[in-house]
Amino acid sequence: MDGFSAESFAALLAMIGAVIVVSALLSGLVDRSGLPQVAVFLGLGAALGPFGLAVLDVSLDSPALRIVSTLSLALVLFTDAVALNISEVKQRAVLALRLLLPGTLLSAALVALAAWWLLELPVAASVILGAALASTDPVLLRGLLRRRDIPDDARHALHLESGLNDIVLLPVVLVAMAFLGKGTVLNGEILAKLGLDLFILGPSAGIIVGLVAVAALDLTRKKLGVRRDYESLYSLGVALAAYAAGEAVHGSGFLAAFAAGVTIAALDVELCDCFVEYGGVTAEMMLLFTFVVLGSSLIWTGFSVIDGRTALFAVLALVVRTPIYLLSLVGSRVGLRGRLLIAWFGPRGLSSLLLVLLPVFAGFAEGGRLFSICSLVVLVSVVMHGGSPMLLTRAARRRARRDGAEAPRVVTAAASQAPRGAEEEVADRQRISIEEVQKLTQTDKPVTVLDVRTERSLEGSSSQAKGAVRMPPDHVSDRARELGLDVNAWLVAYCA
Repeated sequence: MDGFSAESFAALLAMIGAVIVVSALLSGLVDRSGLPQVAVFLGLGAALGPFGLAVLDVSLDSPALRIVSTLSLALVLFTDAVALNISEVKQRAVLALRLLLPGTLLSAALVALAAWWLLELPVAASVILGAALASTDPVLLRGLLRRRDIPDDARHALHLESGLNDIVLLPVVLVAMAFLGKGTVLNGEILAKLGLDLFILGPSAGIIVGLVAVAALDLTRKKLGVRRDYESLYSLGVALAAYAAGEAVHGSGFLAAFAAGVTIAALDVELCDCFVEYGGVTAEMMLLFTFVVLGSSLIWTGFSVIDGRTALFAVLALVVRTPIYLLSLVGSRVGLRGRLLIAWFGPRGLSSLLLVLLPVFAGFAEGGRLFSICSLVVLVSVVMHGGSPMLLTRAARRRARRDGAEAPRVVTAAASQAPRGAEEEVADRQRISIEEVQKLTQTDKPVTVLDVRTERSLEGSSSQAKGAVRMPPDHVSDRARELGLDVNAWLVAYCA
């Protein structure tokens, strides 16, 4: 993997292809069963690793690991930022502060205290481990947030936390790394430079890249037009450009990527929706690919550090969140069931591993031990938190069987069995003009217009097609059943 031979390159391409193929083939099973997707790809990594087919063997000092991890962390921060609904953040600012200050930061502090006390780590190393293990994993949470049986208040809270906590914890890790070096003497001048690099240069570079990217795209849209799928690729390019710009000015490329994402979220709603819908899937493939790389051998080093102290630490690191978040949400408008879900679902995963890898790449002696301890906690969390949605899925299935309801079949203007007349003009197509919709309404077949805009786009518009039925783009079958849509009608959807 570390070389650039033809065999290594072929193995890399095969691994990327395997991630994409397995993701596609198992997507339905994962959604229906609640099976943690991360576990599948850790298993795939183990199968490709030295104890399996011996196709992949990556060490902590591998350049390939550094490249993959850096790209993944930059994309995690960018996608977290670009997926934020700025108006929702403003409306729920008090809730966000409850989650981040007494929630995330206090959890990080207590985990760091446990690491210092139980594992006898240096203070700076304990702080890094505490911050890494306070980060919630967006990949493990994504399936949970798509569920309709999760209360809205809990969904909003978990979405806010997963989108914002990394940007709070990353500076903690970077500052602690400045104290980790042997013989490092930090005076006022060095601290001032550290603050300038982290909080001024990096974010400023990201904001500039975001502003230029939005302006360039807006101008190109008006003059030439841009295909929607290419806007997704464009946003991925912006994420990488922002990281590079942050590093070029000797700031943090990761903070620059987050700042660019926030800038785009605030200024260009259409690009945000496009990225979340399509580009977000591309980013998720990168994250799953990183799980495969780590799952080949590295993450399993967590088992090598198991003893009484590390086992106790792992338990404390995973359970400390629950009482802290329950207390931090006292007096909030979140219902009891929502508070319990928020307090429980704090999965540790790729975000934790990526943060704890930063001191490894910086060459600190404690890096390897920190990674192994973090890996142990992540493996337990994948089982504990990743398996919990399966219980929710089984409960939902029992309710569905009890109700005995069957979702209506949803058809579109591209249905294969199109009626004659005006309807033949739109058969076998995925797009339909307003004039063609008007022609369909003059036939004997009923026509139902569906407003399938995302919540972000809907909030930015006060207009709606006449007689349109609101249909959120998630859980279409369940929503169609609730609305009692006519399965024999033409269903015409619009999203802009």
